[in-house]
Amino acid sequence: MLISLFAEASQSNLEPLSPEEGLKMYKNLREDELTPATLRSHQSRLQFFLNWCDENGITNLNELSGRDLQKFRNWRKDGLSVSSLETNMRTLRLFLQKCVKFDGVQAGIPGKVEVPSVSAADNARDELVSGDQAEMILQHLNKYEYGSIEHVVWLLLAAAGLRISALQSLDVVDYTSTHEGGKLTLKHRVESGTRLKNAEASERVVHLPEHVANTLEDYLSDQRPDVTDANGREPLIASKHGRIATTTIRKYVYKWTRPCMTGQSCPHGKTENEVAQCDAMQTASDAYKCPSSSSPHTVRRGYITHELDAGVPMPVVSDRCDVGSEVIEEHYDERSDQEKMRLRKEVRESVHEDGEQSGYGR
Repeated sequence: MLISLFAEASQSNLEPLSPEEGLKMYKNLREDELTPATLRSHQSRLQFFLNWCDENGITNLNELSGRDLQKFRNWRKDGLSVSSLETNMRTLRLFLQKCVKFDGVQAGIPGKVEVPSVSAADNARDELVSGDQAEMILQHLNKYEYGSIEHVVWLLLAAAGLRISALQSLDVVDYTSTHEGGKLTLKHRVESGTRLKNAEASERVVHLPEHVANTLEDYLSDQRPDVTDANGREPLIASKHGRIATTTIRKYVYKWTRPCMTGQSCPHGKTENEVAQCDAMQTASDAYKCPSSSSPHTVRRGYITHELDAGVPMPVVSDRCDVGSEVIEEHYDERSDQEKMRLRKEVRESVHEDGEQSGYGR
């Protein structure tokens, strides 16, 4: 009886709220908390919920029930991995929690969103650009596209493990030549149009090997157009229109990860003539259509995995690549327990002159 009265009282305090208005209020509330890219991701996931509500005649979130949420979950999971469904349902639950505060959803509704349990194996992404593949692409670019914008983009992604947002954010003044190569100073400049993923926490200085620095300097002196962006800054990676777009960086990665671009035979059985007519070969914007092409994140994942395999300590990789150790362990670290033990042994022996006498108190 008391529960029934409480539920009726809770519902009587609600004010009508359409799914569209709820999303608008959610975005306004969170725009100061989330980066634009994250906010766009939330909107994209929640748009599926809005479309489902429209198809099912739900125009007022006051009336949303646990049964409705289960029906939506069953509808949404079609074609999604467990990991993607988990992300979608978590975002929906967070949205509904905010709608409770807007007096638009019953207090118990967010708790009825069933979020699937995702194992570490389900959640980790296995795809990466291997060291051998990256080396082949860079050798090709060094020979045929030396010092071009595409060559420099690939060098900085593959030699520093940068996110594309970090690469795009760099200005000419952020590069400094040193006697050991060069360095990049990454800064969060939201007031003038560029962001780092973790805002000021992502700011850092990244060393560049000598061969990368030399190529970058040749690009700056010979091929970089003399342009500024809309905020009067001189972007390090620039087209004739100004600062390179992140979509262009993506195109360069998809383009050069197609095996046929570096002289390899098509792994999908196409002849040379068929490759020339392939949908993925018509323009750079079509490169993603190749099943063997890869996204920029696979280059970053390959770089981090390579560094770990080489024995670089995880805290060093974490600081250099602006990624937490827990994230590295779950998403990037492909080493077996035996390989980890071997590398730990090598690191300790490199520190202690006598490996047999190493250890506290000896």
